[in-house]
Amino acid sequence: MAAFALKAANSGVWKGSGASNLQLVVAASSHSRCSQASHGGGGSGAVEGGSRPVGCGQQKAHHHHHHAAGHPQPPSGSSGAKKSAAPGHAATTTAAAPPVEGIDTKSYLWTRYHEMKKLVYDLLPPGVCNLLNPAAIYANNEISLGDVEIYGFDYDYTLAQYSNLLHSMIFNTARDILIEQFKYPEGLRKYEFIPGFAIRGLHYDVQKSLLMKIDAFHYVQLGTAYQGLKPVPDEEVIEMYGGTQHIPLYQMSDFYGKVQGPSIKQFMDIFSLPEMTLLSSVTDYFMAQNIEYDQVHLYKDISDAIKDVHVKGMMYKWIEKDMEKYILHGDETYTVLNRLVSHNKKLFLITNSPFSFVDKGMNHMVGKDWRDLFDMVIVQAEKPSFFTDKRKPFRKMDERGSLQWDKISKLEKGKIYKQGNLFDFLRLTGWRGSKVLYFGDHLYSDLADLMLLHGWRTGAIVPELETEIRIINTEQYMHSLTWQQALTGLLERMQMYQDAESKQVLLEWMKERQEIRSLTKNLFNPQFGSIFRTFHNPTYFSRRLIRFSDIYMASISCLLNYDVNFTFYPRRTPLQHEAPLWMDQLCTGCMKTPFLEEMLHIR
Repeated sequence: MAAFALKAANSGVWKGSGASNLQLVVAASSHSRCSQASHGGGGSGAVEGGSRPVGCGQQKAHHHHHHAAGHPQPPSGSSGAKKSAAPGHAATTTAAAPPVEGIDTKSYLWTRYHEMKKLVYDLLPPGVCNLLNPAAIYANNEISLGDVEIYGFDYDYTLAQYSNLLHSMIFNTARDILIEQFKYPEGLRKYEFIPGFAIRGLHYDVQKSLLMKIDAFHYVQLGTAYQGLKPVPDEEVIEMYGGTQHIPLYQMSDFYGKVQGPSIKQFMDIFSLPEMTLLSSVTDYFMAQNIEYDQVHLYKDISDAIKDVHVKGMMYKWIEKDMEKYILHGDETYTVLNRLVSHNKKLFLITNSPFSFVDKGMNHMVGKDWRDLFDMVIVQAEKPSFFTDKRKPFRKMDERGSLQWDKISKLEKGKIYKQGNLFDFLRLTGWRGSKVLYFGDHLYSDLADLMLLHGWRTGAIVPELETEIRIINTEQYMHSLTWQQALTGLLERMQMYQDAESKQVLLEWMKERQEIRSLTKNLFNPQFGSIFRTFHNPTYFSRRLIRFSDIYMASISCLLNYDVNFTFYPRRTPLQHEAPLWMDQLCTGCMKTPFLEEMLHIR
């Protein structure tokens, strides 16, 4: 494959392209692994929030020179590309040859460093940014909308998107419940909700009062562990877990993210942001005041206070009182639903929220005839047990929301039903398998069972995606990401040099790499980084997102950007043992660069 790619490049098949140049700089630092017998080991992964951008046609950049102060500069003629006078011909580079005995390896290593750095900046034009569309739909699994006949929806954070102002209301009310009902110290009133402190998908160790980000392999990302509002030093985190960053499987929360005894809770829904911030704030106060406390009691009290805000209907009243303030993009929800119905798609709603709340919200977004759009409406469904517990029957509700007592033998269009279970739903509707596509924001409560047990297609609503993609599209992120990957490749390749001076160079590179990793993490969130990645591995959240959703997007309005018969094809991301270039990229002209051969020499 690589040989084919080089041959194609040398024969002038490709021309300069911003997006492909970005990817191939990264490929350059991990290409030709078997060319020296002394080298082994796997390739490096993408960095914090990293993605695999696609797209072509960007213009060539003005390159920049970034040299480390005090380091030997690459000799003239051995650093960078010599541009050919003939247009359309590949530029050439004379890479520094491997040192021989008696040659200064320190100078050699820094020459290789500067060659790679110049190559990175030569191949990253300004137009390389904005490759990803925040309003796009991203596929984990191939799915054709043309095969989907029935669309199902959750309500909160799926059909109804809420303002972040709601987080402050939930935080303040739960904090006051702690003080007034649970008799917590009055000094807690000084704490307010901190927007941007926590991110979704974090884990909380109940016994240690430790909030942290865990990757797909159950390792804590160092630098993202907090007790209270302060970070815990890396060495202390490792000591807490018996000399390792790894969290054993038995300590993790169960399949649905619920705590089983004294274990670790994962916060998976958007409503959990104020809960995490309140946990951290109360812990911060107790630690600052040297107040002894039982971690399990603290966790349970805060969890109960947050639950009261929901169960007692406080949140529903705030939203109903000022829907313009709290509900976002209602007009887009109306447009999506009407478009699907106009193409003869059947719609249904399954939500844990009460009917009166849903009815007022849908009246606001869609209009008083909103129920005419839906074939089935099920409220207070008690997901996720709705998908697994066969014992709860459906109950019909009248126009005023009062429960009826008659036995349900069919589900009627336009009627409202409470509770029930999926098994009766499937029996009464016959809606099975891949002709059903259900959207929800909670990977466990909304999507897991539907995909794994019932074969429905699933769509995850991830509002954070929009912000993260905008960050990925910045020039700062793109340059940091690409240089970090190139530097990682140099470290992997040059670790064979073990003399004292070479080791010092490698240590400087590792320090720089760590600084870049911290920088890219902080672009997303100073405390915890991206919800999708640790420094390079996918997060535990990402692992579940890929497992439980066929497609994911920032909001259901993203459906408006696609034809109702559109087929989503997931990108074929190379595995560690596979070549970085793929035939589909070659054939569609996406991998266009005149520098393949030169990058092969540099690596």
